[in-house]
Amino acid sequence: MRAARLIKMVLLLQSRPSMTAAELAAELEVSERTITRDALALSEAGVPVYADRGRAGGYRLVGGYRTRLTGLARGEAEALFLSGLPGALRDMGLEDAASAARLKVSAALLPSLRDAPDSVAQRFLLDAPGWYQEPETPELLPPVAGGLGRPDDLGPLPARRP
Repeated sequence: MRAARLIKMVLLLQSRPSMTAAELAAELEVSERTITRDALALSEAGVPVYADRGRAGGYRLVGGYRTRLTGLARGEAEALFLSGLPGALRDMGLEDAASAARLKVSAALLPSLRDAPDSVAQRFLLDAPGWYQEPETPELLPPVAGGLGRPDDLGPLPARRP
């Protein structure tokens, strides 16, 4: 879809100071000629896209232009709220930054998606040891696990009644 590609092009240019037609074409999986047409269409629509020609040239947005696009789909919003591991973020000193980012995304969501953070929290729990530290085995886990035995040791299952 052209509209989705144009939006993605603007977002790519917002995230980087400048991109060549070849870089944009590779990222958007289109030809460089299509990038040229898309840049012209964006410019005609009022998005200040500027093309610098030459060896160090590329496309960029003039004057730090920022779009206020908030068109996240439900799945995209939920994926964003799954992206942070609270323990790891806290241990790396990024808890406040992650919290501020989640708040900003929440504020930018459409009203129909405002429940995305809560919806994800109710459905997903990741309890994984950090890759940067040794996992801890709870003190009583080995004796309890040993006392349960293997499923083979439990004998046959009782017959089910129809």
